[in-house]
Amino acid sequence: MQDIKELSLKELAEVFKSWGEPAFHAKQVFAWIYAKGAADFQQMSNLPLELRNRLKENFHIAGINLITTLTSKDSTKKFLFQLKDNNFVEAVSIPAAGRVTVCLSTQVGCKFACSFCASGSLGFRRNLSCGEIVEELLQLKNTLKESRITHVVFMGIGEPMDNYEFVLKAARIINSKYAFGIGARRITISTSGVIPGIQRLAEENLQIELSISLHAATDKIRSGLMPINKKYPLKDILIACKEYIKKTGRQITFEYILIDKINSGLQNAQELSTILKGIRPSKVNLIPANPIEELKIRPPGKTETLLFKDYLLKNGINATLRKPRGEDIEAACGQLRLRHENK
Repeated sequence: MQDIKELSLKELAEVFKSWGEPAFHAKQVFAWIYAKGAADFQQMSNLPLELRNRLKENFHIAGINLITTLTSKDSTKKFLFQLKDNNFVEAVSIPAAGRVTVCLSTQVGCKFACSFCASGSLGFRRNLSCGEIVEELLQLKNTLKESRITHVVFMGIGEPMDNYEFVLKAARIINSKYAFGIGARRITISTSGVIPGIQRLAEENLQIELSISLHAATDKIRSGLMPINKKYPLKDILIACKEYIKKTGRQITFEYILIDKINSGLQNAQELSTILKGIRPSKVNLIPANPIEELKIRPPGKTETLLFKDYLLKNGINATLRKPRGEDIEAACGQLRLRHENK
């Protein structure tokens, strides 16, 4: 039996046409599932009973279970989901003034084994389907209730560009006014530097935001942190970024996790300023590392962090400093899953 959330609005309309039903029922089903949170086709009272029964015979709605929710003192929430095959993934909600950002996983585990990330510690198992990705958001929406979700980032467990087809399909459903209705400019796809994915996204004619996990300004440091750099080195990634900006006119965000004694000194700031000089429009999002005991990861001190940011600003690089969130609930990607599976 198929998960109905695997289908786009157009695909569901085609199903109804093949059944001899009016295509407009697809919009009604989307509204019931995504706007009203219906988990049973029998709740869909404006659909004919015969159609509701046929939907029940051919599709299911719910596919993942919420196992654990942790709430930080700063109101960040972390969610652990169990999939039908007993694998686990995480999602995070981050409230701020006038907005609620949620971070979704795209894979069970990760192939890319970044040294500062717990996501790949248990290896890669499989891609999430479009329906599973969308249901993460649906479960968060139903759980958070009065806290309206305003922004979505594909930045949880996994490499989104390594699951390109399902991530893009999920993004389109999230953007649809008949589903979640979240604007494309409030949806961000993050990548560790999978160049073919960057190039494909540039051709999609979508106003989705692109975020590059950079984390170092030299190949030597970046390859030590992120093995993917050996396949897609900095020079090639930056060329792909320039081409993306030229083709789309959209700003790129470079994520830079500040890790004590690895990439957080003034020399590192100087090197970062140099390689990003010609890439406009862009900004650097500095993120003090969440401490991860297993990986011996620590953030730099406050003074070093501020000096790094100030150096970038003085050298014409648009830089922001993200306030650490959820440290008391281990909100870094993969930590909760790692704890749960290692029990």
